[in-house]
Amino acid sequence: MTFRTPAIAALLIVLLAGCSTFLDNISGTKPKVPAKLVEFKQTATLQLRWSSDIGKSGSNALQPAVMGGAVYAANAKGDVFRLEGTTGKQLWRANAGFAVTAGVGTGDGLVLAGGEKGDLAAFEEDGKLRWKVKVSSEILSAPRVANGIVVVRTGDGRIAGLSALDGRRQWLYERATPSLIVRSHGGVSIANGTVYAGFAAGKLAAIGLNNGIVIWEAAVSQPRGNTELERISDITSAPVVDDDQVCAVAFQGRAACFDLKRGSLLWSRELSSDKGMALQGKYLYVTDANGVVSALDKSSGSSLWKNDQLSLRSVSAPYVPGKHVVVGDFEGYLHALGLEDGSLAARIRADSSAILAAPVELDGGVLVQTSGGGLYSVAIH
Repeated sequence: MTFRTPAIAALLIVLLAGCSTFLDNISGTKPKVPAKLVEFKQTATLQLRWSSDIGKSGSNALQPAVMGGAVYAANAKGDVFRLEGTTGKQLWRANAGFAVTAGVGTGDGLVLAGGEKGDLAAFEEDGKLRWKVKVSSEILSAPRVANGIVVVRTGDGRIAGLSALDGRRQWLYERATPSLIVRSHGGVSIANGTVYAGFAAGKLAAIGLNNGIVIWEAAVSQPRGNTELERISDITSAPVVDDDQVCAVAFQGRAACFDLKRGSLLWSRELSSDKGMALQGKYLYVTDANGVVSALDKSSGSSLWKNDQLSLRSVSAPYVPGKHVVVGDFEGYLHALGLEDGSLAARIRADSSAILAAPVELDGGVLVQTSGGGLYSVAIH
């Protein structure tokens, strides 16, 4: 969270460890305990293909990326890597020159990493630094790039469009923010020449990629409650987009889907998430603030299934490769859930440190990065 008083700022680390648990504790209720892993009948297999030690990411939700069959990743010290996608062999290593808090983003032949003081570095695919610039404040989500524009979101709620050629700013979107907001790694999504981003107080905006002009704005959720903490209702994850609609979810708020072009509301429902969602086919898959993973009908928001067996395990946002929903947890476990009913299908442990960011796709399986410095390619059978 971003705070205006030192007393509340001291609670930042607790909040990042688990927003819902923190709020339960300050309200005087009994602290909750993470669910213990249960035995189950395995109906699929998660198999390690390769692993690489790239250095710790700490509390930063650093996420690897795949471009042109190669894997790109970064650590908190500023090292940026390119690895062979099929074997994990390191092809090059560069250093951004600053502590990395967001990365990596790829596209248009660029590899991008951002830092806590607003530093942003863009590398070529061969590891050569193309440019380095400073933006307005800390960068907590991986920059995105499309059509020659690098889109970077900063901790002060601003979104900047930069030239992919030299990093010069092309446009800037900014809006007023409440005095108390969630400090999150929520980024932006880009589709069909439009940038989609969620903001504090439950707002969602569609912004032109080439000019930064607002196409439409909508409300996913409205702040409620008597105190500042109760009224937090921020969108802390990137919206998800398909050909027809864009969906987003707010912490202590609601999930909602909107018409892609006009921004008109299609449906909304009560749901709190500080992790995010995935959109695949007819369904939305979401990890809520308590670690419960659910499947929703994307056309109506009605519930298909819900799995609470990973409750309070700091479960990551989901990824949907093929026939399974895959999430990571705070002890380094990777879980595969059945697409149709949400039942536990397979489990594997990467290492003993947290998987903070959602898995990403790699050759029909998934790629995950742990806070302890491990990068793992996992096949799903």
